[in-house]
Amino acid sequence: MNVPLTVPARLRELAGALKRATGPLPRPTRRGLVFDAALALVLGIAALHYALEYADGPVGAGAGGVVGPWDPAGPPPPPPPVSSGELPSADEQASAFGSTALAIAAAAPLALRRRYPLAVLWIVTVAVALTPAEAPRITSYACVFAAYGAAAYSPYRVATLASLPVAVFALSRLADGTLPVVQNEYVPLLILVPIVVAANGLRTWQLRAGESHARMSALERERADELRRAAEQERARIARELHDVVTHNVSVMVIQAGAARKVMATTPDRAREALLAVEAGGRAAMAELRQAMGLLTMDDDADSGGSSTGTGGAAPDPAPQPDLAPQPGLAPQPDLGQLDALVRRVREAGLPVELTVSGTPRPVPSGVGLAAYRVVQEALTNAVKHAAGSTAEVTVAYGDHRLRVEVTDTGGTPSASAAAGGGRGLIGLRERLAVYGGTLHTGRRPGGGYRVEADIPLEDM
Repeated sequence: MNVPLTVPARLRELAGALKRATGPLPRPTRRGLVFDAALALVLGIAALHYALEYADGPVGAGAGGVVGPWDPAGPPPPPPPVSSGELPSADEQASAFGSTALAIAAAAPLALRRRYPLAVLWIVTVAVALTPAEAPRITSYACVFAAYGAAAYSPYRVATLASLPVAVFALSRLADGTLPVVQNEYVPLLILVPIVVAANGLRTWQLRAGESHARMSALERERADELRRAAEQERARIARELHDVVTHNVSVMVIQAGAARKVMATTPDRAREALLAVEAGGRAAMAELRQAMGLLTMDDDADSGGSSTGTGGAAPDPAPQPDLAPQPGLAPQPDLGQLDALVRRVREAGLPVELTVSGTPRPVPSGVGLAAYRVVQEALTNAVKHAAGSTAEVTVAYGDHRLRVEVTDTGGTPSASAAAGGGRGLIGLRERLAVYGGTLHTGRRPGGGYRVEADIPLEDM
């Protein structure tokens, strides 16, 4: 049920609508403030000049001081009578003071017409209402600029729409007097000024449009460069993962297969063990490849799995059974907890390896654990390829704030696959460790052999 509003309630609602702003107050630029100040100065000087002329004698004054409307097409009004050098009377002084005050009151607020547009319109409207009907030029021009400023910049739209008719009514009262007339010498100026302003606005718009287009092009180029860099980094990451997986396992498989070939005729049992090691290495390589590529194929598997349909009109399975087997593509990446299995596979390949863990083992971030695992894997792979017949030692030291991983070997003879390496594995390790602020030091040992040491900072857990 709608309850009719009382008169006070309607007045409060109307007052609230007048005070309601549709946006924040404008914040003019420095150029706009300078322009408004110059406009207020020019209009103020013109209004003061006209106000002083009006104080000396109203334009259009006829015989006996009676003021009448002036027809521009007719003869010019007679000049005011020349005074005989007497001091102006009190009425003349009051008229001059009032005209000057009105001119200043109407022109000075225009300097703030962008910052406080509605208040400026109200002040100028009051000045127009107090202006004598026979002297419209004192305030009429200022009122036009104030009305435009309020309509263009004021956020109080309801109050502005209510104030503009009041300003128009105040200006219409001056129509009974002598309206401003543009002299012929000013007509070219009135034609050229709008053309210049329009041309400048068009030029400014073109410059801004060009700058906006240039910014958009620059942003598009930056976005394309970022996408290209991201793709290159992703390709480099995948290449490092594939290198770490394939190089280690294939190297072990090649060595085991060669050993099996050499002993197959004399000791079949040892050849069988070597072939079993080759099979285990192949399975491990396939599992790690699925782990490395699982994230790349996960979306495709999800799409294909949800859109498969039967053929030949066969009905689909009513309730597919859940697969409880582990998914190799989604298995976690190796970390420090799988070093024992890695060392055991290297031992089976024929390289004696000892694993030593010092300090208090504790969980580390998955990325740090994967990086440390890859360091050991790459170092042992290089030992198998480049130091056949040597022994290796792996040391993992947990410090308070750092994790140190060191792999050393005693030196040996290079295998047949040693010439295939290009040093990309160590480069990839340095890049991988740099992500976590770690460093990699490699080099030959003074007593023979090779040493690989990684130092990775650890945050307090």
